[in-house]
Amino acid sequence: MDSIDYYDRYAVPYYEETVEFGMEEQIKRFVELLPESADVLDLGCGSGRDTVCLEEEGCVVTAMDGSEKMCELASIHTGKEVLHLRAEDMEFEDVFHGIWACAILGHFSPDRVKDIMAKILRALKDDGILYFSVQKGDRNGNYNGRYFYDYDREALNDLLDSFSNVKVLDIWKTSDVRTDKSNRWFNVLLRKEKQDE
Repeated sequence: MDSIDYYDRYAVPYYEETVEFGMEEQIKRFVELLPESADVLDLGCGSGRDTVCLEEEGCVVTAMDGSEKMCELASIHTGKEVLHLRAEDMEFEDVFHGIWACAILGHFSPDRVKDIMAKILRALKDDGILYFSVQKGDRNGNYNGRYFYDYDREALNDLLDSFSNVKVLDIWKTSDVRTDKSNRWFNVLLRKEKQDE
């Protein structure tokens, strides 16, 4: 069972577990860096919780998830169509002012995550803003039906240093918004730099 299969199978309990816990602090910091009425991709939108919050902040949001069942639930929650597409299959180019990728990259192994990151950066406009979060820790493997790769600061720096066209704006740590979880998270904000011809 890959991570998408997990979310298809456990969509309802996962939805119920996450839909009420907001990411207001992170969203505020992200939105402050965007132009007015920014086109934003909510990559791996899950319940659609952050899509709603981003739209309340004035963004024009494309919600997307790799799990068909999560898309159905997110569509009900947000009142809008949700794109059923895996991150590894997206082919956007120069489309979004911002990409919100909350808790997505940790589902990709170190040998795959750089390809995913390259696709994300390709989807961003020049000067576009990416927010992503990854768990701090040392897991690398399947846990309860999902693959997780956790990061320490060295692994995170290695990922970011792989791309010459990004400027890291901030990295900070937070606790999990779900009060029954002890997870710690790295939050990253970066800007896609315009490449010289």
